[in-house]
Amino acid sequence: MPAVIHAVVAAGHIPWDQAQALWQQAQAKNTSVIAALIDSGAVTANALAQTLAKAFATPFFDLGTLDRSTLPQGLLDESICLHHQLIVLGKKNKRLRIATADPSNKEAAEALKRLAPLDFEWVVVEFDRLRQWLASKPVPDNAATASARNTLNFESLSEQALATQDTPVVHFLEKLLDHAVQLRASDVHLEPYEKSLRVRFRVDGVLREVATPPLHIKENLASRIKVLARIDIAEKRIPQDGAMKFSLPNGSAIDCRVNSLPTLFGEKIVIRILNSNHVRMGMDALGYEDDDKARLLAAIGRPFGMILATGPTGSGKTVSLYACLDRLNQASVNIITVENPSEIHFSGINQVNVNEKAGLTFATALRSFLRQDPDIIMVGEIRDVETADIAVKAALTGHLLLSTLHTNDAPSTVTRLRHMGVASFHIASSVTLITAQRLVRRLCEHCKVPARISPKSLRETGFLDSDLDSSWQPYQAVGCAQCHKGYTGRMGIFQVMPISEAIQQIILRDGSAIEIAHQAQQEGVRSLRRAGLLKVKRGLTSIEEVLAVTNE
Repeated sequence: MPAVIHAVVAAGHIPWDQAQALWQQAQAKNTSVIAALIDSGAVTANALAQTLAKAFATPFFDLGTLDRSTLPQGLLDESICLHHQLIVLGKKNKRLRIATADPSNKEAAEALKRLAPLDFEWVVVEFDRLRQWLASKPVPDNAATASARNTLNFESLSEQALATQDTPVVHFLEKLLDHAVQLRASDVHLEPYEKSLRVRFRVDGVLREVATPPLHIKENLASRIKVLARIDIAEKRIPQDGAMKFSLPNGSAIDCRVNSLPTLFGEKIVIRILNSNHVRMGMDALGYEDDDKARLLAAIGRPFGMILATGPTGSGKTVSLYACLDRLNQASVNIITVENPSEIHFSGINQVNVNEKAGLTFATALRSFLRQDPDIIMVGEIRDVETADIAVKAALTGHLLLSTLHTNDAPSTVTRLRHMGVASFHIASSVTLITAQRLVRRLCEHCKVPARISPKSLRETGFLDSDLDSSWQPYQAVGCAQCHKGYTGRMGIFQVMPISEAIQQIILRDGSAIEIAHQAQQEGVRSLRRAGLLKVKRGLTSIEEVLAVTNE
């Protein structure tokens, strides 16, 4: 529910049920909630503006006192103002003062952060006066309107300039990647279609469209990226992989992994942004509970054994393992990793990339590692029985080995290893701890609001009767200028299962994953759902997020 609705209800203008109905009406008509509130007569434009100014600690301004001739010209494209319903009132202390009827409009705020030549501050005005004011302005042509919808600025370059010069494409790519880093995007998608070129960022696990640049630059843009990534620019028939380093305006550099894929209308390119800073956050920032962290630290403190991190692609397994390696990385130990490819470059650790064309697979690299006098080995992923067999032997012969598997939870990892051909007695004697993990989005601290959920629904979600007391309350996402749809950033939820003697006995007699899960629960191991609900109780995430990433 938009923050505007909550502000209006909190001010006592309308009841919650009527607010919900108006919001649904606005969605059905594809109009703003501000317009729905005013046009329905539920609240006057002046009362709404005064309420929002107070709720968002933003100055109120009466447009009726403004002389149009005194307004500055050229500070912001008029098509942007029309698209987002804004008026540039002036400039104060190197900041633009911009009038809006909705200070919670995060889409407009994000666009201004990218497009405005200066920082800005909101001023709240009455919606009816704003609408009348903008209606009296000349309407830009379709090309300008389309440009306003792009969230990246082409700096008024003409299409002819984009087509004939290399510099605009270079400049656009630099701004694109810089903006991706600012938004903490993990991936940049450039997607050519028959009549358009779309750019999307994956932020906090969710894709969002950020730009639709001119279609005719797709070839030059793809070639520029492939040159930087040392990919064959003449080859457009097969997928290709590459890597590049991108320098930020602040002088730092970000490593990127690039993949090109031939599609019907050109090459789709995905740029994975590899940020080593995530590892430096430490285990506490990743989301481990205190007892889970203690179990994991005890396991990595042993001189030998196998530790497995499980979960789907993109669940943060590699970051978790590197957080462990960061703690173990000392001059007195020899650490070697093999990945496909290495996403996080780490000083003091010997990292090897798989090269299957040259015959360097996980298994051959791991076999070679054993002749390199290692103390700690990390294998990016155990994919086949050969790799699993060598990994088990390494863990049994005095090496600490960390790796990943794609399984739903910790107990089912044992079944997965059996299906790969690893003997039960090898699993029981080599594996010391298994973790399963997912990533959930963090609720925005600026706009989250209490959620009204019945005790019955909370029980169905997985809460116990002992959880249902007055010491906490669930929260739900709203959305504001500080976040994206009510969330900002992500954290992990973890199931950390040590292989105890009792679990070893279940494995040795080929017990099922259900038996292992039951025994682990008796030993205090939380399921992923329970781990997520702990985050809900602390107000860190929403029930919807936990339900979306966990199965019971």
